[in-house]
Amino acid sequence: MAKDRTPDKSRGTGGGSSRSGAGAGGRGKGGRTRPPANVVTQQRPWGLIAGAVVVALFAAAVLGYAVVKVNEANANKVESIDEISGAQTFEYEGGLHDDNPISYEQSPPVGGPHANVWADCTGTVYDVDVRHENAVHSLEHGAVWITYDPDEVSDGDVTKLAELVDGVSGRMLSPYVGLDSPISVQSWGHQLKVDSADDERIEQFADLMTYKSDSYPEPGATCERPDFLADPLVEEGDGAAATPSDAETTPAP
Repeated sequence: MAKDRTPDKSRGTGGGSSRSGAGAGGRGKGGRTRPPANVVTQQRPWGLIAGAVVVALFAAAVLGYAVVKVNEANANKVESIDEISGAQTFEYEGGLHDDNPISYEQSPPVGGPHANVWADCTGTVYDVDVRHENAVHSLEHGAVWITYDPDEVSDGDVTKLAELVDGVSGRMLSPYVGLDSPISVQSWGHQLKVDSADDERIEQFADLMTYKSDSYPEPGATCERPDFLADPLVEEGDGAAATPSDAETTPAP
């Protein structure tokens, strides 16, 4: 018969010693403990965050200001001459040239027969009352002609009007002796008379009617006239010197 096996105490004891040694893993040779690991806390870049917030706020402010300005500009724009209070419309046929003095129904004139030479209207600010027959020819080319009574409008107001004209192709400004209102604005077949240079309708008229292709007889005709610019014909001058015919008009770019 087989005998009952008894546990091998030596093995059990050895195993226990092994586990005991493993359990003391926190201790090294000689019973020393390991130093605790250093924990590094990551710092948040508050300076960069604050800078980004400031930049974003500044950009939003600039964008908001630009939107406000665009909205203000668009608020004053008109799509039709009928939207401008006080503006009048007349019917005239273009292409009728006559270098003799002409009697016009409107004052300043807004259409009808006119001189062969047009007054330069490349954003030109005249300090003389340009000959009306030449100015009407400019209207035929799509120009807006702003006139003022020099006895009724101050130098400061003339400067305001000049700011709407100077350097803007298709516009010209001149005094007009005997004008029945302080300021009058003309394009071919259209006219607006106002009392003040601060009247927003002046700019509305100029923005709408300058080179408005469906409202004047000669779309594409140039406003450049260097010879007239160098030596303007004036309303009280002879103004009837031999001049080139309108057939020599060169197209605008």
